[in-house]
Amino acid sequence: MQPFETNRHGRIVFPSNFFPDIDFSTVTDVEQLDSVIRRDFDTKAPTASEILARHTRGDYRNKVELLRDVALNAYWANRFALTMFDKRPTRWADVPRTRDDLYMPVLTPWPDQESKVAEVEAAFRQLPAGWDDAAEDCIFETVFDVFAARKHVAGALPTVKPTVAQLTADPKNMTLRLGSYDPNFRVYSYDEILDCHEDVPALEALRRWSMVLHNQQPWDRKQVELVEVGQLRDDDYVVVFHPRDRHVQRFISRVTSGRTAPAPQRAAVEPVPPATPYPTIDVRRDFAVQPRIEALAVAHGDVVCTNEDLIRNSAYNWSAMTADEVTAKTGIEQRRYTSGSFSELALQAARAAVEKAQVGPADIGAVLVCTCTSDRLIPSLATYLSGELGIAQTHASFDLVAACAGLPYGLAEATRILQQIRRPVLVVCVEKFSDKIGSVRPSRMIFGDGAAALVVGVAPEGAEPDIEYLQTYASGPTSEVNSIIWPNPDFDNAITVYGPEVKSLAGRYLTQMLDEVRALPGLDKGESLLDDIDLVVPHQANKTMIIDLAAKAGLAADRLYFNIEKVGNASSASIPLAIHDAVRDGVITEPVRIFAPGFGAGAVAGYSVMRIDPSVVAIAQ
Repeated sequence: MQPFETNRHGRIVFPSNFFPDIDFSTVTDVEQLDSVIRRDFDTKAPTASEILARHTRGDYRNKVELLRDVALNAYWANRFALTMFDKRPTRWADVPRTRDDLYMPVLTPWPDQESKVAEVEAAFRQLPAGWDDAAEDCIFETVFDVFAARKHVAGALPTVKPTVAQLTADPKNMTLRLGSYDPNFRVYSYDEILDCHEDVPALEALRRWSMVLHNQQPWDRKQVELVEVGQLRDDDYVVVFHPRDRHVQRFISRVTSGRTAPAPQRAAVEPVPPATPYPTIDVRRDFAVQPRIEALAVAHGDVVCTNEDLIRNSAYNWSAMTADEVTAKTGIEQRRYTSGSFSELALQAARAAVEKAQVGPADIGAVLVCTCTSDRLIPSLATYLSGELGIAQTHASFDLVAACAGLPYGLAEATRILQQIRRPVLVVCVEKFSDKIGSVRPSRMIFGDGAAALVVGVAPEGAEPDIEYLQTYASGPTSEVNSIIWPNPDFDNAITVYGPEVKSLAGRYLTQMLDEVRALPGLDKGESLLDDIDLVVPHQANKTMIIDLAAKAGLAADRLYFNIEKVGNASSASIPLAIHDAVRDGVITEPVRIFAPGFGAGAVAGYSVMRIDPSVVAIAQ
């Protein structure tokens, strides 16, 4: 887990965006690591020659743009040290010669280093400020000091550094020699990096980058030189690379010994459609016990993360983007995170729903939790909630993983269980994404935290059901099934969204669901059930994408309700959170019929057509 932190200025900070700590327990071979390095460093960082070429072409409009490229270059030059090692200046006489867990770099001199460095500095000085000349100059001084101190060709660095014995095997191998070493050399503490502050969000991110880069060379850089290892004297200080943790060392041992297992190769499987379509569940017709929604309550995240907060936390592997561009791309202006635990968030919503429904522990017959971000497997969150609510026994308490289709899946299961137990079922939809995103930009832009709980009880004899139609689906092409992955070892176990595949499955399912609802007969005055829908509350995935897909499927934007701009995408909780907010904000003021389609990870989808009475919604304070 990689949680956010709140610094002393009250601002949200994502440490993983500045400290590239790869979890090497998930890295199996050099090819996987090289793929990560290429993606996060190589493809993002320009070389010194490319920086100068961009300046010559006039690509840089201001100092900030060139400064950013110099910082990216410095991150790239330190890519293996940042992700794998701690650098420790050590007296050459004290360096163990035979240990297999200590490493020293073999370096190739950068032939035109002095001229390139001077030209980059001159290019920066020629540009106008972007926002704040003094701040930009100050940040540049820190970054440039690291950039200018590099004496070697950074593109030639091996993935696995040589041991000391391998370095000394050839006396002509070149490595770093420090002219002097001061153990009290000024470095920035973790808290100092988190607490740094700039009025301009983009400059705050660059300030943090500069502090992290400064810490990579905790010595007087003006006295550093490349020398042949055979010329080192006992009192010379050299830089020894220590594996950051045991997982790094185990990885190095595996790849150097050749003990890595080959990745399994699987042939692509062509998906076969069902023999006949799955019929929509007509609740009135198909079930004897009719469901009634007795309560709906929510728990929003207590921490607001705005798009400006994202820019303040721009990671070393993100492309440049403004807050307005995030809004245009996603329809999201802010997302809500919780500072509490996943379980506490769920319990807050569950307690509020039970209180609103005025049911006690002896009344609840089942607890269903819909989530794709649970941090507990044993006991399940549903059984944990059952215990915390004081329920001595249920007919069933279990977690259900249906991602963004969690609500229709949960309501379908609750309706089935009602037929057996004829007593209220508590359905909880809860997600906590904020600590599972890492430095993956699309995920950070989209996802938020939140929880909602519904009490689904038994409607009085002869009464109309509140849940009228239900449908669920799953699967599809493997590219769509794997369109959202967590944990994803290729992205340091962070949740990963593959946009084109998500858009493909969303478009496929949204069209299918709308076609099904159009084909159903009207319940009131309309020829079609879709005509009798008062409000469409879709899964709050990406407002821009959903409006576009809905239009292509023949559904006008003015029939859709969104709250994603203020809460982000909370997956299974997104639809009930949106229903609550529609009541709170006066969009729903009387009983209405809602069509609620959900779709997402695992290529799952589903919908419910239900009647919502605003009087059963507990308005969160």
